[in-house]
Amino acid sequence: MMITIVCKNLACLFSKHSPLVCKSSVSSSLSRRFFSSLRETQNVICPRVYDMLLHKYHFPPEVASRVASDLGRPNSPEKADSVLSFLKEIGCSTTQLQKIVIDRPRVLLQGVEGIKVKIKVFQDLGLSPEDIARLVSSNQVILILGAKSKIIPSLSVLKGLLGSDYNVARLIRKCAWFLCVDLKKTLVPNVELLKNFGIPVEHIICFLFSFPRFLLIKPDTMRKSIDKAKEMGFCPSSKICIYAVRVIAFTSKGTWEVKLQSFRDMGFSDSDTLTMFKRFPTVFYVSMKKIDKLKQLLLATGKFSISSIVDSPASLGCSIENRLDPRLRILGILESKNLIKWPSLGTISALTDNKFFEKFVKPYPNEVGKLFVTKSCIRDKK
Repeated sequence: MMITIVCKNLACLFSKHSPLVCKSSVSSSLSRRFFSSLRETQNVICPRVYDMLLHKYHFPPEVASRVASDLGRPNSPEKADSVLSFLKEIGCSTTQLQKIVIDRPRVLLQGVEGIKVKIKVFQDLGLSPEDIARLVSSNQVILILGAKSKIIPSLSVLKGLLGSDYNVARLIRKCAWFLCVDLKKTLVPNVELLKNFGIPVEHIICFLFSFPRFLLIKPDTMRKSIDKAKEMGFCPSSKICIYAVRVIAFTSKGTWEVKLQSFRDMGFSDSDTLTMFKRFPTVFYVSMKKIDKLKQLLLATGKFSISSIVDSPASLGCSIENRLDPRLRILGILESKNLIKWPSLGTISALTDNKFFEKFVKPYPNEVGKLFVTKSCIRDKK
């Protein structure tokens, strides 16, 4: 009897008229509608934008679909068309257009007149159509930045430092990031810090073209790096000084200690390491594995010692395979025949290929061997 009652109650509970089942059905229906709506919202594709990208600008279907999906349903697809049409007109290739809209699809929602103003600024600066196409495709944010609020003020700061539109254009070609950051909070104070330290302006400007992003680091980092260079005894007027400040700025305290310990393990004292750093700051950028290999190579000749390396640390930046090893072998052959006096490590590493050839190879073709010279020592010599 009890079993029969339980069965009836269970049957009632799961019948289609049960209020519990009804609520569950409503809940399930709402849930399906909610997630269905969510998926539709996430995958909205504007057919007109998709067709335009696919057929007019010849984007691959997957790229056209992705961009059209990222844009959702723009109020005016014609705006996107006008932007792409103008960018194509100024010289952007299909590949460059794709890169722009993939990385910054919102560019297509910008007013084309605002973009035209920015492009005109770059044209007046002296940038070629190829320069501009490369600039905006590699740094798409430029197309979104305000011309009057950001781009023109940045160019004005750069011209005040560099002196001419030609030099500003030259720098922008190398690093467009100067248009994207607040130069009054980075470049301007950093230049002042370096000048106050005593580094000549011409050294700073030369360095700006070689390592542009260095001048965009946080001024606090620049200040601390300059203070450390002062403690080490660097002369601000020397060309090496600004290189040292850069290495210090980009080397963490932990990495610095690891480098020092590695030099100690190879037989260099802390005084040796400081001396090498003061003569050739970028020695800290050379891998310790290479330094150890080069040290073993030099010591194996019997002509050099640790002190020789300390006196000529720039040798640690030379290629072992393309410069030092073949040169050492040639010198070894010539010395064994009493034809030369062994040169210093500084001379061996500093001579250009042509000068080394003229001094140590050309006078002794029979001794060093023509095949050995052409393949193992001097590149581009026949």
